[in-house]
Amino acid sequence: MTLIYILGVVALSVGSLALYDSGSDVVDLTESNFDRLVTQSDQVWVVEFYAPWCGHCQQFVGEYSKAAKALKGVVKVGAVNADEHKSLGGRFGVRGFPTVKIFGANKNKPEDYNGGRTAQGLVDAAVSAAKSKVYAQLGGKSGGGGSSSKGDPKDVVELTDSNFDELVLESEDMWLVEFFAPWCGHCKNLAPHWAQAATELKGKVKLGAVDATVHQVKASRYGVQGYPTIKFFAPGKKDSSSVEDYNGGRTANDIVNWALDKLAENVPAPEIKQLVDDKTLKEACEEHPLCVVSVLPHILDCQADCRNSYLNILKEMGEKYKKKMWGWVWSEAGSQPEVENMLEIGGFGYPAMAVLNAKKMKYSILRGSFSSEGINEFLRDLSFGRGNTAPVKGASFPQISAIEPWDGKDGELPPDEDIDLSDVQLDDLPKDEL
Repeated sequence: MTLIYILGVVALSVGSLALYDSGSDVVDLTESNFDRLVTQSDQVWVVEFYAPWCGHCQQFVGEYSKAAKALKGVVKVGAVNADEHKSLGGRFGVRGFPTVKIFGANKNKPEDYNGGRTAQGLVDAAVSAAKSKVYAQLGGKSGGGGSSSKGDPKDVVELTDSNFDELVLESEDMWLVEFFAPWCGHCKNLAPHWAQAATELKGKVKLGAVDATVHQVKASRYGVQGYPTIKFFAPGKKDSSSVEDYNGGRTANDIVNWALDKLAENVPAPEIKQLVDDKTLKEACEEHPLCVVSVLPHILDCQADCRNSYLNILKEMGEKYKKKMWGWVWSEAGSQPEVENMLEIGGFGYPAMAVLNAKKMKYSILRGSFSSEGINEFLRDLSFGRGNTAPVKGASFPQISAIEPWDGKDGELPPDEDIDLSDVQLDDLPKDEL
């Protein structure tokens, strides 16, 4: 009984062990002090959500502590044992460890930190968030002499009572709409940032502006009571549920980041396309930041049910990482040998996977298992800037063989051919072989 009791105590103590001691520059955040210290404060915070048993978290301690020391007096750095304080992890959408979030101007919607797990990367991101908050408090001015030169006011669509429904409500596009008054000082400060954001978001999210002192029908419909008021209209068919208040900052950077987050939330899961021609590869890899290339076993080695099980894993991962806006393609083993050679996959067996950065012409190979867990760990590391990469052979795309797409059926061996031996002349065998 004594031994069991001791082991139980040890297990409990290990499970609740914090990675940062009381003398660390990293503040220990809990359910009882989080809001008081972080969300209700005026300071910018960098917060890590970790689990004590997580190997990556343990490896991250050194760099995170180094960043905390460097940021002392500039940006606060804290850590949450999300294994113990589960409500905080759930509240901020933490799904893996370690997850780092930056609580800047809008404390209710922290930004995900997606940089490398280095002190330098953390410091750069934290200082950038602090600068954005300072410039916002300064009155909407940005560093480097203002932002008006970076945006074209023509990219902001002029909206009126007469064209609003046609351009916004009846379109499939995502919109951010500003309701302003010409005499409003805050509106004048916002104008160059609104124009810059419109230029940067061109082709992704549309930005419009309504003079609410003239076009009062729409302003009244959407409950505009102060200026500027910004409304978000979700993509697709629009109704009252498609409209919500914009609650981000008022710098161009704030507007762009907020809009891109919304775009990512509303983007559909990517289609996992079979690699059947040049166009498929180029669309997946040249038009996306990264493309995930999988090579599945030959249909005779892995029939329809087997293949679909792998495709379902890819669809699951595509949904999970859809906000990254990556391209996804797959091919059958041996059908695109030049692609396999380019990415050095397949030689050690199938299924296999590689992720390609077409702009840098570099790739990384999945070394773990081709499973939800193995692929998720692989892609998650890549999203944090970790993982080994190699240059693409020849630094260019190979020639893609045009093939017929898979019909969804099991593979069949070619039928045996009947051989007619009636016309074959056979020499008489020697007597000693009869």
